[in-house]
Amino acid sequence: MPKQTFHNVLQSLGLTGEELEASLAVARRFKSYLNEPGHTPSAETAWAFSRLLIEAGDNTRANYMALIRYCRFIKNDEMFVALLELVDGGEVGDNLHRMVGERFGAEIRDEVFAGVGVAPYGTPSPEKPAYVQPVIQRLQRRVGADVCSEFLSACLRDLPDEYFLPEREKFQQAADIDSYLRHRKEEFVAELEACLGEHRLFYAQEITQDVLDFVRGDPEIGAGRREGKVVYETKIPYMTRKYLAEADPTLKRYYACHCPWARDAIKKGDMQLAETFCQCSGGFHKRPLEVALERPLKVKVLESALKGDMRCRFAIYLPEEVPGADSH
Repeated sequence: MPKQTFHNVLQSLGLTGEELEASLAVARRFKSYLNEPGHTPSAETAWAFSRLLIEAGDNTRANYMALIRYCRFIKNDEMFVALLELVDGGEVGDNLHRMVGERFGAEIRDEVFAGVGVAPYGTPSPEKPAYVQPVIQRLQRRVGADVCSEFLSACLRDLPDEYFLPEREKFQQAADIDSYLRHRKEEFVAELEACLGEHRLFYAQEITQDVLDFVRGDPEIGAGRREGKVVYETKIPYMTRKYLAEADPTLKRYYACHCPWARDAIKKGDMQLAETFCQCSGGFHKRPLEVALERPLKVKVLESALKGDMRCRFAIYLPEEVPGADSH
């Protein structure tokens, strides 16, 4: 059987012409960088290369996707995860700047971003908290904590309705809200089972039997659990295997947190990023239900790793007329 090449991998993904050649070119640059003395294949090396891309103006999503695919091809999970973090939520910096301007006006936007600016796409994860901490702190002072919280609950991610339309179809086919949530949980567990059986990552994390058992045993992870008009949802830890094995409270919270814009603030402890920022994660979790139910919903952060809790947990408030949500 012919040896698989990165070229073949890209072709199998449907890349052709200029797109394929551009992906190969940035992969070759990265390979050469890794071959330089002192550049061991690690998260730090991947982030250092990202800084070079930023300086050269080559920090495009297409280039990062090529690098992510290349790291998967050479089977280096550490660099794969490090680069994936730069793409997953990479739009948050620009979106925060744009959305503050749209909601509160250019004057307040310029005031809260003064001396900070917008984090370039591809900013290494350890550097991200320094960009959002002063902005959120100033915005909270300027418009009030409640208004800031409500603003962030819209989520700073790109979450178009089209992405979640299958959730609407599943809800319409379900007998009631509880049946819909059970089906979502079953799908989530099935995906983790597939990751375990196929020895592949679930996004950025390794799935072990302990991880699978942990998720199965928590009714709030993967879909949420309804009580009356509230769906309580707990987020699966970002690195569940390490989370379960960790005894140090700070590191346990670090492994729980998914947000690359906040996680290193937990680990380093050198800045106080406002816990209000976690409303963005709450907005992320309510989005599937909003599209499924075809209406905006309110969410409240009940617990978060950023504010000192050992998990991230949200309350998503249902409207009165949702089928099957009138019992307690």
